[in-house]
Amino acid sequence: QVTLAESGGGSVEAGGTLKLSCTISGLPRGDRCVGWFRQTPGKQREGVAAVTDNDGRTTYSESVKGRFTISRDKVKNTLDLQMVSLRPEDTGMYYCAIYSYDMRMHGGTCEGVRSDWGRGTQVTVSS
Repeated sequence: QVTLAESGGGSVEAGGTLKLSCTISGLPRGDRCVGWFRQTPGKQREGVAAVTDNDGRTTYSESVKGRFTISRDKVKNTLDLQMVSLRPEDTGMYYCAIYSYDMRMHGGTCEGVRSDWGRGTQVTVSS
């Protein structure tokens, strides 16, 4: 059974910094596309960043490009999201997710099917 556990969320002022971490366990061997998405009440779920296990390619949504950095440690089986210059519109619940073996991605998300995700960690940015 695959489990994902996010941590690192919190409340910061605009312009602040947070680093989210995700610990993954029970993942079968094989390269995947993995990433972070966020959910804000009243808005659609948005993929913000993704990375491929096989060659480390990354993709970001236009709303976070240049401010967020995704990183994957396959040895420790972790997935991090460094966030700087945070804005109030970044407020939301952030989830890490495992997608299929399809390595295609664009616009901050993997194109394959999302198979597993964690319970999320809340990020609140005040103006």
